[in-house]
Amino acid sequence: MQAVLPTSANPETDFLPINGTDYVEFYVGNAKQAAIYYQSAFGFQPVAYSGLETGNRESTSYLIQQGKVRFVMTSALGPDSFIADHVMRHGDGVRDLALWVDDAVSAFEETTKRGAEIVREPEVIEDEHGRVVVAAIKTYGETIHTFVERKDYTGTFLPGFVPWHKEDYQVDEVGLKYVDHCVGNVHLGDMNKYADFYADVLGFRNLLTFDDKDISTEYSALMSKVMANGNDRIKFPINEPAAGKKKSQIEEYLDFYQGAGVQHIAMATDNIIETVTALRSRSVEFLTIPGTYYDEVLDRVGEIDEDLEPLRKLGILIDRDDEGYLLQIFTKPVQDRPTIFYEIIQRKGAKSFGKGNFKALFESIEREQERRGNL
Repeated sequence: MQAVLPTSANPETDFLPINGTDYVEFYVGNAKQAAIYYQSAFGFQPVAYSGLETGNRESTSYLIQQGKVRFVMTSALGPDSFIADHVMRHGDGVRDLALWVDDAVSAFEETTKRGAEIVREPEVIEDEHGRVVVAAIKTYGETIHTFVERKDYTGTFLPGFVPWHKEDYQVDEVGLKYVDHCVGNVHLGDMNKYADFYADVLGFRNLLTFDDKDISTEYSALMSKVMANGNDRIKFPINEPAAGKKKSQIEEYLDFYQGAGVQHIAMATDNIIETVTALRSRSVEFLTIPGTYYDEVLDRVGEIDEDLEPLRKLGILIDRDDEGYLLQIFTKPVQDRPTIFYEIIQRKGAKSFGKGNFKALFESIEREQERRGNL
């Protein structure tokens, strides 16, 4: 069953207006190396740095950016810290899905009075470039949402960071524009719990629902609810495993991540053929799709602007809804644990998430699971 609800909320009644994704922070084993990887492989640009040289004695962080996508790579400077413990348990993974708001104190108060668990009380951080107000609440697993209010700040990123550039190492961007959506994996029975959390605590609505009949193969299945904020700039699909003959991709993730967490981040592009061609040339690995998928895909989705042959060659999937069509492709996991990966998506009017591609996609994922001995 798939349910589609209204796509916008009344701004006068939206108690948590969100301007967009401010940044995504990863806790990683080696922030410097991770930052260089995302520069060389994904075309991110170096922007800002925090570490020993800036007076930070606990951790090191590198901010990299492409379009409106901002990633922060953070590592501990010693073994006795939450960051080090997080990496030990989960491997490299997302800690913070930060949200850009106009009033961080109001966002904190509105969500905590509705039951959000406090991670960080509202705090003003300042430097010579102005002030930023931040506060944070907990969501699934050890993932958090930091509310970031930066209207009175003109610095590079945040107080405590200094500009960071690599004049002798310049890489071309690959056309990534913004974060389209971030997907979380939770344990069986927890999907509705966190869908209710986003609805009741953050004022989101259920944009789409997929059950195990929508997302299943011969061997495994999952269920998903897509939660969106009032202006649709933030979309958080939440997945849980469903009963199947073998282990689902969600169960594999939960086993290796040691709990709930962010499964993948979808990044938008205006030209997926150029973006994926560039990524492949930089050794980014993608899931493979059987050539037979393309034999009948145009019968299902109808006419598209792109030639089919380069889509077939690159393994790009196509789907259509009432608003238009989309093109999408998924990387393999980008670290040794089969946990976080990326989606590259180009929307040509479509507002959905590729339901027509689920079977081909999940069969491809299962082939990778089988190779890893985890199916």
